[in-house]
Amino acid sequence: MTPALISDFGGVLTSPLQAGFLAYQEETGVSLEQLGRAMAKATEEHGDHPLFVLERGEISEVEFRDRIEPHLESGFDLTRLRTLYFDRIVPNRRMIEFVRDVRRRGTRTALLTNNVREWEPLWRSKLPEIDELFEVVVDSAFVGLRKPDPAIYELTIERLGDGVRPADCVFVDDLDVNCEAARALGMTAVRFVNAEQAIPEIESALAE
Repeated sequence: MTPALISDFGGVLTSPLQAGFLAYQEETGVSLEQLGRAMAKATEEHGDHPLFVLERGEISEVEFRDRIEPHLESGFDLTRLRTLYFDRIVPNRRMIEFVRDVRRRGTRTALLTNNVREWEPLWRSKLPEIDELFEVVVDSAFVGLRKPDPAIYELTIERLGDGVRPADCVFVDDLDVNCEAARALGMTAVRFVNAEQAIPEIESALAE
């Protein structure tokens, strides 16, 4: 069976995502800890984590803001956060060219991202060649599922088709929890730290 590479987007094919949040913290004085506490309070109030329901496409960006803003003393400028977030992340060209090369060699490729519905044009603009690199793109906000829910991994494999099995797949992500879920389904998972570490690990896994 031809192997398949399933890759995360942010933090793997881009620079780390924290830079935008840190820039927002520096500009507004609203710390990551304050945002975390506000989201925890919104979770208690609404019964589910606001970021999770946003990334499953169940609420809009505006509804997300409205859930956490009451729990922040200085308010929440979501438009500014979004701008800073996308200003700060840059494509990880080494990983992008690696994906291009493995697809050229015949490896099946899929992108699996937890994302925000309204942000799709923005993250795609960071990587205009995305549909050349990946034959399948699964965006959490459009399928109503998010990592680490096993169902979104299973959906990705189903969309790859041609009898692809979990054992045929190498999954790469920058979050341990997402890698653990992939391993539980029978995939080989590579926790991404940087391209120098990840590429040899992915190559070795694909060769097996």
